[in-house]
Amino acid sequence: MTLPAVPLSVLDLAPVPQGSTPADALRNTTELARHTERLGFNRYWLAEHHNMTGIASAATAVVIGHVAAATSSIRVGAGGIMLPNHAPLVIAEQFGTLESLFPGRIDLGLGRAPGTDQRTARALRRNLAGGDDSFPQDVAELQFYFAPPQANQPVRAVPGAGLDVPIWLLGSSLYSAELAAHLGLPFAFASHFAPRFLMQAIDLYRSRFRPSAALDKPYVMVGANAIGADSDDEAQFLLRSLRLRFAAMARGMRGTLPPPEDFKENDWTAAELAFADESLSCAAVGASSSMAAQLSALVAQTGADEMILTAQIFDHRARLHSYEVLAQAWGLAPLGASES
Repeated sequence: MTLPAVPLSVLDLAPVPQGSTPADALRNTTELARHTERLGFNRYWLAEHHNMTGIASAATAVVIGHVAAATSSIRVGAGGIMLPNHAPLVIAEQFGTLESLFPGRIDLGLGRAPGTDQRTARALRRNLAGGDDSFPQDVAELQFYFAPPQANQPVRAVPGAGLDVPIWLLGSSLYSAELAAHLGLPFAFASHFAPRFLMQAIDLYRSRFRPSAALDKPYVMVGANAIGADSDDEAQFLLRSLRLRFAAMARGMRGTLPPPEDFKENDWTAAELAFADESLSCAAVGASSSMAAQLSALVAQTGADEMILTAQIFDHRARLHSYEVLAQAWGLAPLGASES
C-alpha cells in the first residue's frame, strides 16, 4: 500500500484511568510525549477541560511548558485553549512566555466552547458577559497582542508582542471553519468525538478560505481516535474503555477512564450505544495493516493535510505500544534515524 505523505500528530487528553490520580496521568503524559517524539510524530497537543475527573490537563499552558521542557524537537501546543474562559491578554502572555522559553516549537489552538459545564464556566470567568458570541473579537484581540508593538501602544503582552506563535482555530461545527477561512488561519476539526459535520466543515473552510499573512492556502488537520495493538481483536478490546466512557456520557455520567473489561453491552440502551459508536466513528483501530488502511481512507475522504490522533487507553503500556503500532503503520521516521 502506498501511504499518503501526511504527517501524524498526537492529541493527549491526559486521561486519568480508574484507580489512578491526576499526578499519574501527568507522568504518563510526559512519558508519552518523549515516546512519540522518538517515534517521529510531528506535534503534541493538549486539551483544556475543566471539572472532569477523567482529564488532567485543565491548566493547559502549564502542562505544555512541562512537556516542552521534557522534549527537544517535537512541536507542543494547545488543542486547544478554550478562549471564552480567558482574557486574550492572559493567553498572549502565557503563550508568549512559552514561545520565549521554547522558540519555534509552540502552537496555539483556540476553541470557542467552555470545555466544561455552564456552572464551571461561571466559576472560571465569574460572569458570562463574553462567551462564545465574542469569540471573533477575542481572536482578533489575541492576534493584536502577538503583532509587533505599535508606538504608544497602551497595553502590550510581555512576553508575546512580536512573537510568531502560530494560531489555529479548532471546531466541531461549521462556525470555526468559517471563521478560520475568513481569517486565513489553519483549521483543525474535532472529529475524534464529534465527526458529524466533518466534511461540511472542511468543504466550507476550503471554499471560503482567504489567504493571509499567516497562511497562503488552506491547511486542515483532522482529529481521529487511533488504537493500535498486535492484533485487530486486541485493539477492539482496548477500544471498549472509550466506548464505555461515551455511552456513560450519553447517560449524563462522567468519570475516570474505565478498564475495557468493565464494558458490557447489556448495561446500555441501544440509543446510548449508538451515541458512543457515532462519536467514535472517525477512527483507526487494529493491527498495523488495519490502521494503515483505515487512516489512508480517512485521508482520502477528507484530503487532510495532517492527522492528529488520540488514544485513550486504560493501560499506559498498551497506550505507548499503540503509538508504536501507529508509527510502524505509517512508516514514520524515528528521531535520529537519518543520522545513522
